[in-house]
Amino acid sequence: MVIIYVVVGIIALAAGVFLGKMLFKANVEQQIARAQALEDKAKIEAESLLKEAKIEADAYKKERAMEAKERFLKLKEEHNLEIDVRNKKVLEGENRIKQKEQSLNQKLENVNRKDKELNDERDKLLSFQEAVARKKDELEKSHSEHVAKLEQISKMTADEAKSQLVELMKSKAQTEAMAHIKIVMDEAKLQASKEAKKIIIQSIQRTAAENTIENTVSVFNLTSDDQKGQIIGREGRNIRALEAATGVEIIVDDTPEAIIISGYDPYKREIARLSLQRLVSDGRIHPARIEEIVAKTERQLEAQILEIGERTVIDLGIHGLHPELIKLVGKMRFRSSYGQNLLQHSREVANLCAIMASELGLNVKLAKRAGLLHDIGKVSDEDPELSHALLGAKLCEKYGENSTIVNAVGAHHDEMEMLTMIAPIIQACDAISGARPGARREIMETYLKRIQELETAAMSYNGVSKAYAIQAGRELRVIVEADKTSDEDVEQLSIKIAQQIQDEMTYPGQIKVTVIRETRAVSVAK
Repeated sequence: MVIIYVVVGIIALAAGVFLGKMLFKANVEQQIARAQALEDKAKIEAESLLKEAKIEADAYKKERAMEAKERFLKLKEEHNLEIDVRNKKVLEGENRIKQKEQSLNQKLENVNRKDKELNDERDKLLSFQEAVARKKDELEKSHSEHVAKLEQISKMTADEAKSQLVELMKSKAQTEAMAHIKIVMDEAKLQASKEAKKIIIQSIQRTAAENTIENTVSVFNLTSDDQKGQIIGREGRNIRALEAATGVEIIVDDTPEAIIISGYDPYKREIARLSLQRLVSDGRIHPARIEEIVAKTERQLEAQILEIGERTVIDLGIHGLHPELIKLVGKMRFRSSYGQNLLQHSREVANLCAIMASELGLNVKLAKRAGLLHDIGKVSDEDPELSHALLGAKLCEKYGENSTIVNAVGAHHDEMEMLTMIAPIIQACDAISGARPGARREIMETYLKRIQELETAAMSYNGVSKAYAIQAGRELRVIVEADKTSDEDVEQLSIKIAQQIQDEMTYPGQIKVTVIRETRAVSVAK
């Protein structure tokens, strides 16, 4: 039985093993089939994704290609524009070069012509020198014959004859020298007068300005005389506070509906006038309010000064001026020189300098800038020991101005050496602006002193009988005694007097010296 059970068990085990292998094989085949199905599905999905990716890649590629093409066209257009601009600049440069070449050729022709003229003049001069040498030989021969005749006829010694001849030649040479001086001066005046008059007249006409004269008083108009009492205040406290705050004198008199603001400083007078205007308009006038309004007016006037300076430099076309110099330019509006408004004078000098520099072929911008700044030292409070010209040069150097401008400002009253052509132009234009009729007024004592000095200088020469300064000191008439002077002496005397005035005196503009010599014969019929 046991053996049977064992055999049955072995058979059952073998059947179970076989059945298990069959089941395992079937399961494996089933899994393989599922895996194959999944693999096929994955391949289909992969092919689909690959196709979609390829489509997207083609679309992206086309889009990038279009963008690249558009960018290429845009760059090409910009490149073409840049090439056109460069070609235009090159063409303009070529035109300028051609113009300069033509100008240089013309100048070369002029130089060649001048050279030829100089050669001709040199040949003439050589011929003249040869003629002079021949004349000199003839003169020496004649001189020897003359000496021999003198010794023979007059029975004089050689030394005496020589002395007589020297005196004769000296007198003759002096006469010829004066005549030659007169001829040379006339020729120089003839050559220079025409061009100088043209430049000066054009400059003055093109910069014609009103004859502005500043006073030492300002008139403040009131709407009624009742306001005078408010301005004076109880026991005069308001007017005293106003005078203390502004530094001017307020004069209240019987003038209807007006009070007088007196002071030598136009800047302080303007502060007082504006402060009064605000106080009268507001109606509240008391010491505290006066101090507040004056302080506020000062601040606003400082801003106005800066605005005036900026507007001035803009009108004149001057750029890059330091803010401190602009402020000083604006401050010129409230300064005067011999009654002439300093800002108006400086603007006029700047325009005159620009015109003259243009006519002479110099730097117009530098000339105009120097003309505007030439009196800048008059409105600065720095270093009061320096003259206004040297102080102006110091300020220009301090605020970075060109060395040419510094020299022109410092030298316009001959206190520095003139190093450039701009400096004498500034000096001339300053004299033109200050010397024109009505531009300035002088203190009576200074005017009388200058007139007296002119007449005294003329009377110091021998043969002068009378001297009169006329035309407000711009002309000196000198009358000489006819029996003590000759016509040649008159020419020499006028030159000497003019030279003495030029060397020893200071005056605006120029002074004409006229020497008069006449003989009168008077008889009376009875």
